[in-house]
Amino acid sequence: MASKGEFGEPVILDVEGYDVRLSNPGRPYFAERGETKLDLANYYLAVGPGIVNALRERPCMLHRFPDGVDGPKVHQKRLPRGAPPWVETVRLHFPRYGLHADELCVTKLADVIWAVQMSTVEFHPWNSRRADTEKPDEWRIDLDPMPDCPFSRVRAAAGVCRDLLAELGAVGYPKTSGGRGLHIYVRIHPEHGFGDVRRAALAFAREVERRLPDEVTTTWWRKDRDPAAVFVDYNQNARDHTIAAAYSVRGNTRGTVSAPVTWDEIPDVEPDDFTMATMPARFAAIGDLHARIDQTAYDIAPLLEWAARDEREGAATPPEE
Repeated sequence: MASKGEFGEPVILDVEGYDVRLSNPGRPYFAERGETKLDLANYYLAVGPGIVNALRERPCMLHRFPDGVDGPKVHQKRLPRGAPPWVETVRLHFPRYGLHADELCVTKLADVIWAVQMSTVEFHPWNSRRADTEKPDEWRIDLDPMPDCPFSRVRAAAGVCRDLLAELGAVGYPKTSGGRGLHIYVRIHPEHGFGDVRRAALAFAREVERRLPDEVTTTWWRKDRDPAAVFVDYNQNARDHTIAAAYSVRGNTRGTVSAPVTWDEIPDVEPDDFTMATMPARFAAIGDLHARIDQTAYDIAPLLEWAARDEREGAATPPEE
C-alpha cells in the first residue's frame, strides 16, 4: 500500500492504458491561483494530443521543480531514475565533453504524465528527431523582445516573418513563448546539419531586420543591442539549444503556457491570456493548431543561398553559445 505523502495520498492515473502513479498530488506548484501537481497533470491530459505532437520522437530536456515553481529548478538532460520500462529514450553524444545522455523521447501521453510525476513543469525538445538527431527537421524563428521592447514590435516582426515565409513558399506555425515573445516553427527536410540550419535562420533573420531596421536586430552581443528592439534569435537552431514546446507550461507563478495561435490572432494576442487555467477550454474548442505541421516540409536551399550572399558581402557568422 502506497504511503501517504505530505501532500496527500498518491493517485493512479490511467493514461491511455498505462498506469502512472502521482505522488504528493496536492503539492502546491503555482502560487497565483494555487494549482497543484495534480492540476498540472490534468492540464497535460487536457491538451494531450497537442503536447505529444510537439514532443513526439524528439530528445527532450526536462525543467523540473521538485518544490513548485517558487523553488529551485533542475535542468535534466538524462532521464530521471525510476522510469517504468515503457518510457523510451534517445541517446545523444556530446563530443566536446566526451559524454552522452539518454534523454526522454516522448511517444505517448503517458510519458508526459510520468515526467510530471518526476516534477517536470517545462518540456524543451530538440529540433531534430530520434531517427537522426544530427539533422533537424524543424526551423525555429524566435522573436525575443529586449527589456524595453513593447509587444507591438513583436507583433510587427511576426507580420514580416509571415510575409517573408509566404515569399519563400513556406508556412509557419506561430505560438507564444509563454513569456514576452513569439516563436514560429517551420518544418524542413532533415537534410542539413545544425550548422547549416543556423546559417539559414541567420539569413532569414537578417532579411527581417532589413525590412524593419528600426524595430528588429540581429546584433549578436546583448550589450550592443537596442534595448527596445526585437532580437530574432537564430541561435535557437544551434545544436543542443532548446526552447519550450508548444503547450508546455512555463515555470512561473502564473502558470503561463507556450500557446499555439493563429496568424489572425497575433494582432490582438496578449501572451498572459494563455495559462494552464485557460488553455484546456481553448484546446477543447479549437483543437491543436499545430496538428498539420508535419504535412509539408520545406527546402532551406534558398536561405542557404542568402547566407552565402551575405557572407560574400562580408557579413560575419557569430559564434555559437
